[in-house]
Amino acid sequence: MTLDVGVLGYRFMGEAHANALARLPMFFPDAPAVNRRVLVGRDEEALADAADRLGFESTATDWRDVVDEVDVFYNLGPNHLHAEPSIAALEAGTPVFCEKPLAPTLEGAEAMADAARTADVPAGCAFNYRFVPAIQYAKQLLEDGTLGEIHHVRGRYLQDWLVDPDAPWAWRLDEGLAGSGALGDLGSHTVDLLRFLVGDDELAGEIERVSGHLRTFVDERPVEDRDDDVETRPVTVDDAYSAQVAFENGAMGTLEASRFASGHKNDHTIEIHGSDGSLRFSLERLNELELLRDGNRGYETILVTDEDDPYVDHWWPPGHVLGWEHTFVHENYEFLTAVAGEASRDDGEAFEPSFEDGLAAQRVLTAIEDSDERGEWVDLE
Repeated sequence: MTLDVGVLGYRFMGEAHANALARLPMFFPDAPAVNRRVLVGRDEEALADAADRLGFESTATDWRDVVDEVDVFYNLGPNHLHAEPSIAALEAGTPVFCEKPLAPTLEGAEAMADAARTADVPAGCAFNYRFVPAIQYAKQLLEDGTLGEIHHVRGRYLQDWLVDPDAPWAWRLDEGLAGSGALGDLGSHTVDLLRFLVGDDELAGEIERVSGHLRTFVDERPVEDRDDDVETRPVTVDDAYSAQVAFENGAMGTLEASRFASGHKNDHTIEIHGSDGSLRFSLERLNELELLRDGNRGYETILVTDEDDPYVDHWWPPGHVLGWEHTFVHENYEFLTAVAGEASRDDGEAFEPSFEDGLAAQRVLTAIEDSDERGEWVDLE
């Protein structure tokens, strides 16, 4: 069986997922066969060029013509386009893979999750960092009880692409298009990773209350390639956020993200401290996991590139490191395997992260925004 795939969006995420789809048959021979059927966008000239570069058979300028004509629909458009096309595809019985955050608002995320429950087909949210081999290894350690009782959880995601006040305006800086700024763009990854790693009842459990602080440092930015007299546009989202969080089982945590952190390009760092040990992970060193085991005097650095490490048997010899783009191959493999009706893992569970996971992350993000507005701790429903 060959799955015809339709993809909305052809820039950053479109390129990342198209590359993953092309790599699958080379390195994951048991993956379902995939046909890059149609690429969807608005600019016909740019769309045609992208389809040629990314290996798609055809193009379309209206997603409505696509969602019920393909076997799988990838929604990789801006955040404000996540809900309507995804819901339409699910109502047509088409599996959906949607980029994060699931929606710019909690209401949109709830509507998408409702549609997924009714559709009874795979609906995945693209939190690709779950599929870093070092993160998968960390998950195994935590489930095995290596760290003991979880006390502290820290997550930060730092970038610096907006430090220059003359950096141009983009859709990610508009509340109507993006929902939020660093909070949704970066913080959604952090929230999902922490839920994945310690969200089980046997560990820290879910986040149950938050105290948040959001800040915008530059209120307007210049517009590039404008076709009118507008020279600047307002920035209506946060440039940075921080939050304290309390977990169900008593663990405490701190979260932070910024697009103004000079010297940090894509620094997503997770730290977890327990009664019997600790671990640290940085996305900028994604093949490494720092681990402190009970009784050791300091951290050991584990290079997660051996054949028995998660996913690595599909790639290179030990020590030949993987990169950011490989995480997309891994998540596409898992999602498409679920779509093809096979068990995505040995336990036969449906694909995760699902729309339910996207909704859970959005609930935390919304609570952080509410806390900032109210100036007090906010309980999650």
